[in-house]
Amino acid sequence: MRLAILWMAALLALPVVAVEMKIGFVNTERVFREATPAKRAQQKLEREFAARNAELSKIEKQGRDLQTELERETVTLSESARREKERTLADISRNFQRMQREIREDLNLRRNEELASVQERATRVINQIAEQEKFDLVVQEAVFASTRIDITDKVIRALSDK
Repeated sequence: MRLAILWMAALLALPVVAVEMKIGFVNTERVFREATPAKRAQQKLEREFAARNAELSKIEKQGRDLQTELERETVTLSESARREKERTLADISRNFQRMQREIREDLNLRRNEELASVQERATRVINQIAEQEKFDLVVQEAVFASTRIDITDKVIRALSDK
């Protein structure tokens, strides 16, 4: 017991060293949404996929028009003509779904490529800011981060300057 009391007294006698850390937080989602390179990447993707999306819309309209025509003329069409239109509608639908899937897969692949480039640039900028402002730690994912440590605006501005 005496030994424990002496041990506690010795610990209390030691000087307390306060370690001050400078921590920063970056909201990656905001960077991908608001930074100039991210906006340019989004516009590039929209231009790149515009023709394919227009073709997809054209096929979708063909299907809707044929469906409307089929519903309107169901009672007046012969059985063979109705089956032919239904077969054509099924072909259009399959073609539309296939094309939609291909576009979605290609778009996801290209988006990942473009975002990887933006992420690489953002990481360089974050490292520069951290070194210049002497941060000990910068995190990009957090359940909560105070606005006091949020450096997202600095990162977005720095990306816009480049």
